[in-house]
Amino acid sequence: MSRGVNGKQHSIIPKRAAFPSVPVRASLSMSTSTTAVEQKKSPSMDFAIPIMVNGCTGKMGNAVIKAADSAGLHIVPVSFGAEKESGKTVEVSGKEILVHGPSERESVLASLFNEYPNLIVVDYTVPDTVNDNAELYSKVGVPFVMGTTGGDRDRLYKTVEESNVYAVISPQMGKQVVAFLAAMEIMAEQFPGAFSGYSLQVMESHQSSKVDTSGTAKAVISCFQKLGVSFDMDQIQMIRDPKQQLGMVGVPEEHLAGHAFHMYHLTSPDETVSFEFQHNVCGRSIYAEGTVDAVLFLAKKVQSKAEKRIYNMIDVLREGNMR
Repeated sequence: MSRGVNGKQHSIIPKRAAFPSVPVRASLSMSTSTTAVEQKKSPSMDFAIPIMVNGCTGKMGNAVIKAADSAGLHIVPVSFGAEKESGKTVEVSGKEILVHGPSERESVLASLFNEYPNLIVVDYTVPDTVNDNAELYSKVGVPFVMGTTGGDRDRLYKTVEESNVYAVISPQMGKQVVAFLAAMEIMAEQFPGAFSGYSLQVMESHQSSKVDTSGTAKAVISCFQKLGVSFDMDQIQMIRDPKQQLGMVGVPEEHLAGHAFHMYHLTSPDETVSFEFQHNVCGRSIYAEGTVDAVLFLAKKVQSKAEKRIYNMIDVLREGNMR
């Protein structure tokens, strides 16, 4: 439950009417299902960029390997994982990938980078390893795409800046979601205080394995704060219970293990006006395909010896379609 104006409680339900009817209502929703889309290999992709996907035993790493293979990239048959995964072989898209534990990482990566001088590393590991991994990539000098959330982000950027390595760093790899975030930031910059006095309710639902709060939700809330809304991050309603996701949120059962549903509801002080922003993602293809585009983008920056070294998904979007 979430507490709104005048102390009233409301349950946030994206697919059904969860709020009282009001005279004026504006809604912006975006729903994306990404389960059945399998892109064909691009005929123009005749250069096979070698990529190493760390976290290949996870569902996101697995999805990235499939998308990269479909795009014609060369999957290096090596990955890094936890100590308990060391020596394990994972088969993805007909390719066998050997997982190395933490103690072998530096020597293995240095050897790979020597063998594949155009190598790009993709990181979809866990929040606790973000900084250590970035320090490793920076030390070896290999360009990388960091899609993992969490960690000390200031330390992350400082590490990359000091190493002068090329990197795309973004906790949100879905290009369409990033475009929505960019639009929110533009609105916040051009119309500060436009929603002063409005109350905000935020619900985000993700698979039960996601323990941290959505970085996308935090980014959107930051925009609303600039627009004059008073809201603390600890007021976010996090849904991780599959029963609630099915009955209350409306997540399809087949996507309980991989989804990202967000809803933001604004209400005027007198409760006569409400605005609702919603974006729902089922599956992981939207992020995997965005990651592949980030790899292609970064490869071009490395090849052209671009002056700028650290990029995000906004930069990738500005380049247009990579495939």
